[in-house]
Amino acid sequence: MGLKKDYSGYKSYQYLEENKDYRAFDLADEVNRIEEYLVPLTPEEEKRVEEIAANNIMISLHDHLGVFPADIRETFAYVKEGRMSTAFEGLSLSYWDAVFENFMDGICTIESKNGWKWRDVLYDLGMRLSDLAHQDFIIRCERVEDIFRAHKENRIALIPTIEGAAMLENEVDRVDILYGFGVWVMGITYSEANALGSGLKEKNDGGLTYFGHKVVERMNKIGMLIDCSHVGDKTSMDVIKASSKPVILSHTGARGLWNINRLKPDEVLQACAEKGGLIGIEAAPHTTLTRKNPDHNLESYMEHFEYIKDLVGIDHVSFGPDVLYGDHVGLHHAYSSNLSIKEAYQKDGIQTEEYDEVEYVKGLENPTEVSKNIVRWLVKHGYSDQDIAKAIGGNALRVLKEVWF
Repeated sequence: MGLKKDYSGYKSYQYLEENKDYRAFDLADEVNRIEEYLVPLTPEEEKRVEEIAANNIMISLHDHLGVFPADIRETFAYVKEGRMSTAFEGLSLSYWDAVFENFMDGICTIESKNGWKWRDVLYDLGMRLSDLAHQDFIIRCERVEDIFRAHKENRIALIPTIEGAAMLENEVDRVDILYGFGVWVMGITYSEANALGSGLKEKNDGGLTYFGHKVVERMNKIGMLIDCSHVGDKTSMDVIKASSKPVILSHTGARGLWNINRLKPDEVLQACAEKGGLIGIEAAPHTTLTRKNPDHNLESYMEHFEYIKDLVGIDHVSFGPDVLYGDHVGLHHAYSSNLSIKEAYQKDGIQTEEYDEVEYVKGLENPTEVSKNIVRWLVKHGYSDQDIAKAIGGNALRVLKEVWF
């Protein structure tokens, strides 16, 4: 986790001409959109953070590294342009050595209003990878060794990830095609049901389908990591049972602390860990709240970390912030239906928890700020170097080594 990244100043698509080859948008400030908040530390604690950063690898299990328009209302046109910019400058100030990058995912509506179409997903993936091919700061991760190389060279390894599998339709060979594009992690569903199984917003969870079993088997064979973050509870349990390899819940929290569908019940968390899997704590606005901390902030976020750590053990918990560079709360309002925001808080049409909306999550506003405050919070709260190393990256490396090769 290098603190001084080797970044030369590259900006997305600078090899093309703005407003000639593509439409340019006024984008959010990657560094100073809001005033940065850092957990206050003593000089001794600051020194320890620096030592941990120098000696350990830090991996985000789930984030979105795109930069959104300064005026979030322009996102619809921005998405249709099909050229989301990557936050190279913002990332250069982060602690991350590797990030599972989920691209547009739920808002990938280049041609379709509802998203998740095969053509749109490939368009988004190909365009972003084309941009990455023109720079030398971010490494396109193709093996576990690339993460170690990124750490050594003060760069960042990017792991292409797709959050749901609806675009497979009924074609299991599309798993292989996505793998060939560099997608080494994929979710089973993204909230809504698809041909594989049920998502978390469905009233009736029918479990993993016959086709879903075929996809799980193919992902195991090819070496693609399975994610059940947006998957219904029964389907999640079926996937964990069916998979011969560990499964992750890359971005979630504990329903035992906050009763919303977006978070997982204890039995799913435990089943994931018992299979050798890993649970990443989510920081997206209005997800990991608690009754003790009903205003979403760093403390409520880490309360979920400690709850799950106590439930399944330090070897099976990590961080999957699920944040971005731009107005995340505004994005949720604009794409409420696509992102299943309303449904996450409802059961049988009744809202399960009440909360006051925040403008942004203090201390967890973007991937850069999250990366710093995770380590600072763990140091301030007396975690050992060994446990910090496991939670920030060691556990993820263990799972990746088992699944990828």
